[in-house]
Amino acid sequence: MADVKSIAESLVNLTIKEVTELVTIMKDEYGIEPAAAAVAVAGAAGGGGEEAAAAKTDFDIELQSAGGSKLKVVKEVKTLLGLGLKEAKELVDGAPTVIKSGVAKDEAETIKAALEEAGATVELK
Repeated sequence: MADVKSIAESLVNLTIKEVTELVTIMKDEYGIEPAAAAVAVAGAAGGGGEEAAAAKTDFDIELQSAGGSKLKVVKEVKTLLGLGLKEAKELVDGAPTVIKSGVAKDEAETIKAALEEAGATVELK
């Protein structure tokens, strides 16, 4: 039996010309109509989704955990987000949680680096 993962990788790496040839072969030799083949083309073109994700401009900053230095993380969240101590503590205690949404890439990376330096685990989404 064919290795499905290797077939999927092969499909993702096809060029537009190769996809067109594949559609023609599927139609002529196997009787698969273009509507069904369009699904295969859409799946093969799915590799572009990675490029679209890389071009993302707005990020959500998600605090995964405060780590061992919770007080440092609370202070850093307070400073970075301009919150009161109580609000910052509530955000940190609620981890995992999005602490800021729709942030430009540079700002998101700066906030992430500052929080990680304080001991937090942070993820950009």
